[in-house]
Amino acid sequence: MPWLQIKLDVLPDNAEQYEDLLLASGCAAVTLQDKEDTPIFEPDLGTTPLWNNTVLTGLFSADHDLEATQAFLKESHRQLFPNNPFPPMKTEIVEDKDWEREWMDNYHPMKFGQRLWVCPSWKAAPEPDAVNLLLDPGLAFGTGTHPTTALCLEFLDSLTLDGKQVVDYGCGSGILGIASLLLGAEHVTAVDIDPQALDASLDNLQRNHLSKDRLQVYFPEKAPQDQADLVVANILAGPLVQLAPTLSALCKPGGQLVLSGLLADQEDELRAAYSQDFELDPVTEQEGWIRITGLKR
Repeated sequence: MPWLQIKLDVLPDNAEQYEDLLLASGCAAVTLQDKEDTPIFEPDLGTTPLWNNTVLTGLFSADHDLEATQAFLKESHRQLFPNNPFPPMKTEIVEDKDWEREWMDNYHPMKFGQRLWVCPSWKAAPEPDAVNLLLDPGLAFGTGTHPTTALCLEFLDSLTLDGKQVVDYGCGSGILGIASLLLGAEHVTAVDIDPQALDASLDNLQRNHLSKDRLQVYFPEKAPQDQADLVVANILAGPLVQLAPTLSALCKPGGQLVLSGLLADQEDELRAAYSQDFELDPVTEQEGWIRITGLKR
């Protein structure tokens, strides 16, 4: 069944009111997009910023009366914003698709470094004799397609991890912890605040035929405090700054630290937070994102 949608170009200050109007008119779902493709990377805590030019899209069933809804929106606008012109609006028919299948069809195996492949669990590995990580991320972050994950995977591939203990802090899909195991690590402690991430990590562990005692998952407040040979955290700059004492305490003297989820202009802030405990390397950058590595003093 196809769907109908209404698109409105609205000012951020008016977006919430228009969202309420769309929902009140029988809209099945509302999305907000940036008309000019201007990213918001890391908003301040407790804020929900919008773009200067926001596109508000309301999705309706095929039998919905769009003409009545358009009239309702225009009359509501006249009452709410009598001094402002009605925003640009257009209607469209949206082809019905299996969006999950669409995404699966476009997610392909990717190689990181010299040995490591990340392969969708529903596709064959291009190099059967390579180190192949079978992945189904589910609802958790971490597929390898984002530069921050790619930077971490490439670094892991460059290490000798045989017998190492690893902490994956902010584990998401488990991609970094499981890659560490496949590359020779003995055990991974995987930590995340999202229960869906912990579930996805365990599912992907099983998918790669690894013993469940080799990767154990925890919420932060329950995580063990044992020190590891490698601590990797692919989160965001704000949490990484706050977690500096925690991550430092989890890393053995002489152990390695890998941080990502960072924009290039956040390097100084992160160096200030970690340089007292770690000898930090020059950053590696990809598409405006960076990776910081170092050794524990």
